[in-house]
Amino acid sequence: MIEVTKLNGLKTLINPDLIETVESNPDTVISFTTGRKIIVKESRQEVNNLVKSYRKELFAKE
Repeated sequence: MIEVTKLNGLKTLINPDLIETVESNPDTVISFTTGRKIIVKESRQEVNNLVKSYRKELFAKE
């Protein structure tokens, strides 16, 4: 799970395996394979870096 911040300031954990797209227009919108979307404070690049770090950590444990 990765932690992101919604526009209202609440931190939330999301499953990066369910992310379909991340768009910045200008707000960052994360779309999931479930059809759900959330808007977050993090930039598109920050979300990308969080997912990369999550995957590195996951594979390091194997």
